[in-house]
Amino acid sequence: MIKSLKFVSIPVRDQDKSLEFFTKKLGFQVMTDQPFQGGQRWIELGIPGASTGVVLFTTPGQEDRIGTFANISFLCDDVQKTYDDLNTRGVEFQQKPKKEAWGTSAIFKDPDGNAFVLSSR
Repeated sequence: MIKSLKFVSIPVRDQDKSLEFFTKKLGFQVMTDQPFQGGQRWIELGIPGASTGVVLFTTPGQEDRIGTFANISFLCDDVQKTYDDLNTRGVEFQQKPKKEAWGTSAIFKDPDGNAFVLSSR
């Protein structure tokens, strides 16, 4: 039986630049960083307090996905506070916090232009 989502993969151009962004600016932790096919590395990151990880890896043939909307939503307790903190750290936002009937959200980008939702419940 399926128990949870292990990780999501984010396609990136420069693994070192992405690793620095996700660890230094977003506060993720390195779980695995080892050589993997075709000169890439398998970089798996953990989100403090979460069981789902993030992998910074581009599957060969899927380079056209780099820099698109990632269909990934990161959950936080307070979108405005998290937005303020990440904005101070130099994270680029495509959409400032916006209140909706279901909660609040903002959209930020990584160094490759991949866009992610930051939301609350």
